[in-house]
Amino acid sequence: MEYQIDIIFAQTWVDTRLRFNSSSSRRLTLNSNMVGLIWLPDTIFRNSKNADSHWITTPNQLLRIWNNGKVLYTLRMTINAECQLQLHNFPMDEHSCPLVFSSYGYPRDEIVYKWSRNSVETSDKKYWRLYQFDFMGLRNTTDVLTTTAGEYVVMSVYFDLSRRMGYFTIQTYIPCILTVVLSWVSFWIKSDATPARTALGITTVLTMTTLSTVARNSLPRVSYVTAMDLFVTVCFLFVFAAMIEYAMLNYYSYSIRRPPAKMQRLAYSSFNVGPPPRPMMPVGNSLFWQDYDDNCLYECLDGKDCKSFFCCYEECKEGGWRKGRIHVNIGELDAYSRVFFPTSFLLFNIVYWVSYLYL
Repeated sequence: MEYQIDIIFAQTWVDTRLRFNSSSSRRLTLNSNMVGLIWLPDTIFRNSKNADSHWITTPNQLLRIWNNGKVLYTLRMTINAECQLQLHNFPMDEHSCPLVFSSYGYPRDEIVYKWSRNSVETSDKKYWRLYQFDFMGLRNTTDVLTTTAGEYVVMSVYFDLSRRMGYFTIQTYIPCILTVVLSWVSFWIKSDATPARTALGITTVLTMTTLSTVARNSLPRVSYVTAMDLFVTVCFLFVFAAMIEYAMLNYYSYSIRRPPAKMQRLAYSSFNVGPPPRPMMPVGNSLFWQDYDDNCLYECLDGKDCKSFFCCYEECKEGGWRKGRIHVNIGELDAYSRVFFPTSFLLFNIVYWVSYLYL
């Protein structure tokens, strides 16, 4: 990321060649035409992309010389500098953007930079044009950079910034939460209303896909997962799981309503001259055909919880179906989902916001 800053850069040094004796004044204030006639430090900004001096209406430069050879040189500049961002916590991230300067050609044994007291000051915050960030403060450091040309004194000013979440909350987080909640409406729609539940599931999935694309477009192309990516992905999984839940319910409900092939052959054999087959009837939360032998029913149900199974299966008679299986009533899948989906999504939000905001 690049940031732009408007600064007044002031440097002070002592040049004994500029000493003078004057009884009328201890200090001389000179115009910009005299700047090129004296020695100046070759200061560069190491992380700047480009920098411009202000020349309107006159060059924004100040040169003062004291009688003891002390020199003060100030210059107003606009700098575009580079700031490396770590976006793992985006949009709840905080950054320290540096402004680094040093001498270009003079090593540490020839020129040494030092901070003066109250050397870094900021203007009133109301003049800071930071639309996505809050300015938290600044700090300055001094380091030594070792290169093949020698050791250089490097001065750094860090601007501490914290991102504002308002835009992303309105544009991404709230729509994602509402879309997930909307997908839960299908749990209260009758399972035989296939067009309504299918249309609702597809609509919410496509909406989450669009929100995910829009959220990604507001980010630099980074290869790692950000906090927003995690939230959008989990919301997408919840919406997709709600649609898969109805697909499972529809499939297994249809499978329960169909009598097994073996049972059909026994009940509707061409040699069977008994009464015509009877219609389906509800038993508990499942539908069963009344075409089987009553003796089979009592024999199978005797001491066995076969309520949601066709009891003329050989597995049911022997109780082998119990081994390694969990008894789930498919007819109550919507009732389970009404509790499981909101509870798990609420727990995810608690863990997510606590982790990124307070840990």
